Amino acid sequence: MRQAAHEDDLRIASLQQAYRGGALRPRQLIARLRARAAALNPEFRLFIRLLDEAELEPYLAALEARASQELPLYGIPFAIKDNIDLAGVPTTAACPAFAYTPQRSASVVERLVALGAIPLGKTNLDQFATGLNGTRSPWGACRNAVLAQYISGGSSAGSSLAVALGVASFALGTDTAGSGRVPVALNNLVGAKPTLGLLSTAGVVPACRTLDCVTYFTASAREASELLALTAARDPRDPYSRHNPSWNHGGAFGAPRPFRFGVPRPADLEFFGCAEGPTLFAGAVAQLEAIGGEACEIDFSPFLQAARLLYEGPWVAERYAVAGELIERDPDAVLPVIREVLASAPRASAVEAFRARYRLQELKARCDATLEGLDCVLTPTIGRPVTLAEMQAEPVLRNSELGYYTNFMNLLDYAAVAVPSAFMANGLPWGVTLFGRAFTDQYLLGIADAIQRHHGLPLAGNHAPMLAQPPQAAGNDRLRLVVCGAHLEGLALNWQLTTRGARLLERTASSPDYRLYALAGGPPARPGMVRVASGGCSIAVEVWELPASELGTFLAGIAAPLGLGKLELADGRLETGFICEPCGLGDARDISHFGGWRQYLASR
Repeated sequence: MRQAAHEDDLRIASLQQAYRGGALRPRQLIARLRARAAALNPEFRLFIRLLDEAELEPYLAALEARASQELPLYGIPFAIKDNIDLAGVPTTAACPAFAYTPQRSASVVERLVALGAIPLGKTNLDQFATGLNGTRSPWGACRNAVLAQYISGGSSAGSSLAVALGVASFALGTDTAGSGRVPVALNNLVGAKPTLGLLSTAGVVPACRTLDCVTYFTASAREASELLALTAARDPRDPYSRHNPSWNHGGAFGAPRPFRFGVPRPADLEFFGCAEGPTLFAGAVAQLEAIGGEACEIDFSPFLQAARLLYEGPWVAERYAVAGELIERDPDAVLPVIREVLASAPRASAVEAFRARYRLQELKARCDATLEGLDCVLTPTIGRPVTLAEMQAEPVLRNSELGYYTNFMNLLDYAAVAVPSAFMANGLPWGVTLFGRAFTDQYLLGIADAIQRHHGLPLAGNHAPMLAQPPQAAGNDRLRLVVCGAHLEGLALNWQLTTRGARLLERTASSPDYRLYALAGGPPARPGMVRVASGGCSIAVEVWELPASELGTFLAGIAAPLGLGKLELADGRLETGFICEPCGLGDARDISHFGGWRQYLASR
């Protein structure tokens, strides 16, 4: 059994087209979606509160004074996890005794509304965002969107269901231990868990404030990319907010070039008895290889050791900082399972906290070293799906299993995207997670988009993907640099690359459109490569990969008449590389017939 088709195509691009063509108005769409959500809520428990007509009116009225083309998210309906503030509407964190009514919306909500999006309501969650299953709420357990006997995943349960069931184009969730990823694997969605601080958490009830992320739930990676590009910005309201570097802006989303991805060694993979898991994951590896990836087996044990720190270490005390006072004052106001999870927190000492930080830093150094030569890592998102009955019988154990591949991510400050990759034999969605270094969010979304284009599985609402390949190549925190002379491996200036963390990708040649000259001066001796209209030849070159943060100092050290520009390779690719100004060729010697700088040096 797969999800039924939705009455409305709520993909952002589809709604934009309908609005701009005059076939649809926000007021009629929102009325229809609100009625649908109200009808679904008794069964799925996805909303804690739906906005009523009076509460929706200011948002609708504001759009009536604007043209649809003026706002990038004009009339786009979205749902908000109920630990994220919406002005004038109670925030409960799924705990009635904790509820308060904020006067101001969370920064990310303010930004989305300013862009034209319309909030529909506040969604259900595991109380205080403590859980990965979606059953720990006084408003009822959330069931799976496809199979009624399975959990929805959590803690952002209602947010995932709002998109999966076709009542919102996208939804806001939060993620501390996997809450923005586990639900998407179970409901055929994309979950973008950004780099820490990339999306402001001002106006978000903390779970662990130092680890919390605001997340997006969407049908496609492309929509998540668009939303992230529109809302990723440093926020003065949030002291943990971080600047989004230029290499991670919207232009970095694109079609991946050949890339290397890590795969946990078989000893580190865990499917908790799911017979289909190994086959499904092997299929996902094959999908990445089909779109240009090279699989590299990695030791995954340091990541798993870091994951255990989240609940076995003193970070539980950080969760207690939010709910602890209420537990001490009125224990019955908090669900028993939440009290059990947080029970050890009051005993945590500062000494233990520092020791845990030291251990985490040791593990991060090992994990970062593993990522250094990779573009991303691929894992299952969950080991196996869990039924509602299993969760009720063993709530702590089953919840822990759900976090096996997710708990380490924010502790280690990585970006991650969860994306569907298959359906199980019973029709339940199954997915994988791509993760990588901080501020490679758009790059990961580009790979997730390529996965969706490759397998062609229906999106939420049973819509065909119909995704064209992006016109640009995906970019990340590494830049490709073509060198032709003293920076070649082992030559005089190669240290300028290696000391900046660069690595050699390939030895190749330019297109047959260049002349190579030995420039006057030195040491060191240097060549100049010049593109010509005719009479050119192919020149041997190397392609290196350089951390984007190091490019500025590298460029500053390049002496005239050399500089960096676009250089065409033999296969037609245009890459950044060394070029020479024609004014520097006065005393230079044409050495093109050697075919490359190494050959010229060998002849001297």
